[in-house]
Amino acid sequence: MTRESRLQGDWRDDAPASAESVWDYPRPPRVEPARARVRVVLGGVTIADTGAALRVLETSHPPVYYLPTRALRDVGITPSARTSFCEYKGSATYHTLCAGGRTEADAAWSYPQPSPGYTALTGHLAVYPSRMDACWVGDEIVRPQAGDFYGGWITSGIVGPF
Repeated sequence: MTRESRLQGDWRDDAPASAESVWDYPRPPRVEPARARVRVVLGGVTIADTGAALRVLETSHPPVYYLPTRALRDVGITPSARTSFCEYKGSATYHTLCAGGRTEADAAWSYPQPSPGYTALTGHLAVYPSRMDACWVGDEIVRPQAGDFYGGWITSGIVGPF
């Protein structure tokens, strides 16, 4: 752990014993049901509020939460031309989200035809928390992972460094 990572809040000496270290997460990543309610707000509108989210856990990364598309409401979702490839999950498609008069290009992604082992992600969409008004896991507001590549959701129950 570096002094810089400690100052950035990526590592906490005061973390509860129950905290998950991202260094204990597996590679290849694991998909599992989220244990808490997940909420997302964009443009002042709650676009998701679900107890059926999934989370993907991968070594050294904060969890990424995937929302069932059936749980999304009051939001325009438009596929964009942007794509990416994950060696584990497969080809991702990005989406522009619009709610409450706010538009965020490429603020979400999905795996329409995920690789074997990740088919649970079919019909789910992940969002970059940094691009939303707010995201919650349970009653805790999420701190976005730095940058807009991985889209991790940091809560008090997660420790790094990331």
